[in-house]
Amino acid sequence: MVAVNIAYDVGSRDEDAARTGFAHLFEHLMFSGSKNVADFDDPLQRAGGENNAYTTPDYTTFYEILPLENIETALWLESDRMLSLNISKKDFEVQRKVVVEEFKETCLNEPYGDMWHHLNAMVYPEHPYRWPVIGLTPEHIEQATLTEVRDFYKKWYTPANAVLCIAGNLSAQESFELAEKWFGDIPGGSKPRRNMPVLPAQTAPLYKEVEADVPVPALFLAFRMPARLEPDFYVIDLLSDILAQGHSSRLYRRLFKEQQLFSQIDAYVTASTDPGLFVVEGRPVEGVSIEQALEAIWKELELLKNTLIESRELSKILNRFENNVVFSEISALSKAQNLAYYEILDKAELINEEVATYLAVTPAELQRCAREYLRPENAATLVYKPKKMA
Repeated sequence: MVAVNIAYDVGSRDEDAARTGFAHLFEHLMFSGSKNVADFDDPLQRAGGENNAYTTPDYTTFYEILPLENIETALWLESDRMLSLNISKKDFEVQRKVVVEEFKETCLNEPYGDMWHHLNAMVYPEHPYRWPVIGLTPEHIEQATLTEVRDFYKKWYTPANAVLCIAGNLSAQESFELAEKWFGDIPGGSKPRRNMPVLPAQTAPLYKEVEADVPVPALFLAFRMPARLEPDFYVIDLLSDILAQGHSSRLYRRLFKEQQLFSQIDAYVTASTDPGLFVVEGRPVEGVSIEQALEAIWKELELLKNTLIESRELSKILNRFENNVVFSEISALSKAQNLAYYEILDKAELINEEVATYLAVTPAELQRCAREYLRPENAATLVYKPKKMA
């Protein structure tokens, strides 16, 4: 089997504030057919393959997995939609409805579904991260014109703004020859320039309470953290693992299992190209107030600041991290996606370097970053409370 991955350096942060959701819309439109391919899925399925795609705030990825002997089917399909995607009025109307329905289903009709709308707006008031990938409002897609959509395609979906990665049992030379055969004649275009606003430092706690149709209260505690390529990113990422990676992690063991304060609790980082977020989210059990729940979380964060993590606990986290990386690299698809992502960051060599960077993190660095970033002045708290019965 071979994996073919094309990553386009375009995400929701590249949209106009009055026309959000376009990057996600194109995740759907790219399967609508192109000049020589009426149905993208049919030729791939007949070649024994499968495909999918996903959109992030920073980039969009399309991939295929198929037998190596049929690799040119995937390259033909990808090159044809890169050169001449069929953005007809009919196809646009179909995908517009799909995306609007997805917005309503996942954001408006799902409990806590609009969490990123609230949280991002608090933390990123002047940055395009302030809207999630799905978009700010369904009206932006409903009101979009065919001309606007075609212009977005011409600007972002070009060879100059894409990374092709092939992972499988073939040589680099064979891969280069295949890439040249299928993509060499496509006009390269020019890479769009970004001018992202610089985020001002947060100087006071942020707090928002939302009364919504949710089954139980929930809280989301978010902290500004460094961008993906900053040295402290790796330290903060490990702090999230210490708190919430596995059943022996601190939040699960102490707040979920021992003290039974939460029915669900987690911590993670957004790992975005521009400064991202370290998020702790939880749902208190019945009888535990939001105030009690927040107090318990802050107590755990203070322990990270005031007590050096023991080497045994850190080693366990690092061993699990290294184990996950090694096993993920067994998959050709994971390797292709990781390489493409790192190349989007203009640092493909990170695929060979990041494990060592994580393993070099010390208890002192963890404590320093906990003190520097996990502060009330750097926090945004979002609380959901069920609507009161009439």
